[in-house]
Amino acid sequence: MERSVDVAIIGAGSAGLYALGQVRKATKNFVMINGGPLGTTCARVGCMPSKVLIQAAEDFHRRDALAEEGISGGDGLSVDIAATLRHVRKLRDGFVGKVTSGGVSKLGDKLIDGYAEFVEPNVLKVGEQTIRAEKIIVATGSRPVIPKDWQALGERILTTDSLFEQPTLPRDIAVIGLGVIGLEMGQALHRLGLTVTGIDMLETIGGLSDPAVNEAAVRIIGDEFPLWLGEAAKVSEAGNKLRVEAGSKSVLVDKLLVSMGRRPNVDGLGLEAIGAPLDDKGRPLFDPQTLQLGELPIYIAGDATAERMILHEAGDGGRIAGSNAVRGTPLAYRRKTALGVTFCDPNIANVGTPWRDLEGRDDVAAGEMDFAGQGRAKVMGKNYGLLRVYGEKAGGKLLGAAMAVPHGEHLAHLLAWCIEREMTVFDLLRMPFYHPVVEEGLQNALYDLAAKVEGRPEGVIELVRA
Repeated sequence: MERSVDVAIIGAGSAGLYALGQVRKATKNFVMINGGPLGTTCARVGCMPSKVLIQAAEDFHRRDALAEEGISGGDGLSVDIAATLRHVRKLRDGFVGKVTSGGVSKLGDKLIDGYAEFVEPNVLKVGEQTIRAEKIIVATGSRPVIPKDWQALGERILTTDSLFEQPTLPRDIAVIGLGVIGLEMGQALHRLGLTVTGIDMLETIGGLSDPAVNEAAVRIIGDEFPLWLGEAAKVSEAGNKLRVEAGSKSVLVDKLLVSMGRRPNVDGLGLEAIGAPLDDKGRPLFDPQTLQLGELPIYIAGDATAERMILHEAGDGGRIAGSNAVRGTPLAYRRKTALGVTFCDPNIANVGTPWRDLEGRDDVAAGEMDFAGQGRAKVMGKNYGLLRVYGEKAGGKLLGAAMAVPHGEHLAHLLAWCIEREMTVFDLLRMPFYHPVVEEGLQNALYDLAAKVEGRPEGVIELVRA
C-alpha cells in the first residue's frame, strides 16, 4: 500500500506536535507516524512527573525547619513511598491525557502507528505501508543511555523511563550521572528518606561550567547526601546487592538510577542509506537555523537533534521545521537565548553564553552575589548559594549568568529575557526592585557587575549607587 502526502512527521512528541501545528495551517495532506506509546517525553517521563516527585520531597523535607518557627510535631511525620509514587502517576497520567486528548486523538487515519524507515530521501516504509512525502520531519525524540555492560542487570537498573512506574523503591540507591535529571531525582529521593549516593565522572554538577557557582552547588547539595565526583563508576553484583565503586570509594545498593544522558532515536531510521549527512557518531548534521539536513527534503527537531534537549527548545524547533516543511524555500531563524534550569535545591540555572566560552576574555566582567546574607532567603530558611552575572566591560551588555540560588528558576527567566533584548546592566538597574524579594540578590550582583564596567552612560553611576 502506497500513500502520497505533502508532509510526513515522524514522532508525536513535543517537537512533532509543534511541527504539526505549523503543517496543518498549510495543508490537510499529511501524516504523523509514531512508534510506541503516545504522550510526550516531558509529560510521561520527564519534566512533569519529576516535578511532582520533587514537590513531594520538598514538602516532606520542610518538616526539619518547622521547630525553629515554633511549629511542633514535624519530627512525627512519615512518608509512604508507594503512595507518593501513586500520586506521581496520577498527576502524570493527567498530563499525558491532556496531550493525547488534543490534536493527536483527532487525527484519524492521519496518525500511523509504527516505526518509520527511510527507503529514499522522500519515501518511508512503515510496516506494510509506503509513505511518499514531499517533505519529511524527523522528531523521533530520545532514550536514556545505559552502558552495555549494565544492561544485563535488568530491573535493578532504573532510568526516568522506569522510575515512576515502580510500585515502591528500595532503601539504598546510587545515582550515576549528576546532570539535570540525576541531580533532581537524587536529591528528591534523599529527601524522601532513601539512602542515596550520587556519582559522576565529571567534577561539575547540573551542567555548570562556572567553577565558583559549581563549588557552591557541590558544597550545599553535598551536605545533604554524598557526591562522588571526578571518577567513573564501576558496578558489580554482590549477592542480592550491587557494589558501586568510584576511585577508592565503594557502596552497596539495591538499585541504580542511571542518568547518563539521552541518545537521539535516529539510529533505526536508515539515514545512512539515503546519504544523509552524519557525524562520526551517526547523528544527523543539519543547518541550526533552518533545521534542514543538507540539501535533502528532510528537517529535524527536538531531542532527535541531540542539541538543547529541553521542552521549550523542542517547541521552537518543531515550529521551525514545520514552517519550513511547507515552504518552497526554507527560512533561517535566529534561536532564542539559551536557558536551562535544574530544579534541585538550590535551583541551578545557566543562562545565555556559558562561562566556559567567556573565561579568560579581557573584555568580559562578572558580578556576583552570595545569598548567605540575602534577606528574603533568610526568611525562607534558604540563605545559601551563589549568583554570577556576565557582561561586556565596555558598556555592560549582558552576556550570560550561572547560579545556584533559591528561586533561581525565576531569576534565570528574568535574565534570559533581558539578554534576549540585548540589555545592559544599567538598563536592568533602572528597573524597580521590590523589598524584600530574592530579586534583590540579582540587584546586588548587577551592582557588582556595574562597578566593573568601563564607559558608563552619563548620570547612571549615581543611580546605581544611590
